[in-house]
Amino acid sequence: MAINRSRLDRFISEKCNINRKNVRSLLAQKRVSVDGIIASDIAQPINKFSVISLDNQIIQQHKPLYIMLHKPVGVVCATKDEKHKTVIDLLNGLLTPSEQASLHIVGRLDLNTSGLVLLTNDSRWSEHLTSPQSKVAKHYLVTLQHPLHQEYIPAFAKGMYFAYEDITTKPVTLNILSQHQAEVILTEGRYHQIKRMFGRFNNPVIALHRTSIGSYRLAKDLKAGESKIIVMEEGMLDRS
Repeated sequence: MAINRSRLDRFISEKCNINRKNVRSLLAQKRVSVDGIIASDIAQPINKFSVISLDNQIIQQHKPLYIMLHKPVGVVCATKDEKHKTVIDLLNGLLTPSEQASLHIVGRLDLNTSGLVLLTNDSRWSEHLTSPQSKVAKHYLVTLQHPLHQEYIPAFAKGMYFAYEDITTKPVTLNILSQHQAEVILTEGRYHQIKRMFGRFNNPVIALHRTSIGSYRLAKDLKAGESKIIVMEEGMLDRS
């Protein structure tokens, strides 16, 4: 998903019902500003996070939102669901209703997987984190029914062929932490990929928990079901 982009003249024309030929006159009279700067170019590119004013009245002001949530087992990664509680339901007044309605989910987890879920209204950010081209690492803590063996490690690193999709997984890092627990690091997210990879060794996954996506690590003080706003420092994001 790409951020909604537009030309300044097109936006003002549609937003204010002004003929596009007359928008040039508004700019010449220095009546339009973008992000606090008087606009002079009718073709200036803008996006949904550009703050636009006409005659000192704001006509667009959307705040980018970045949310970290600790998803419990039994909650679905969806905005609405008739049977289960959703990650949106867990926000508990963190945002206004309109802000909440603008969110989408960055990298879903299935019903029985817990851990880090990110939500945002910034599609450039989410696209970077989820695009295969970005190769963003996702870390998972996996608990297995049977003991782990060293032979798993090269098998994961080599990748596994899934006949149903006719694909071979990209290399996966497997770090054995204890007899029944491992850390798995992957850069893609095939359908039930981790469970299916351990299934090759007839070793059922009994718990799966995502700890991080790229540089975003689940905060240790964030209990299951809790969420918080991620405060981005200036320069951390490029949405140009």
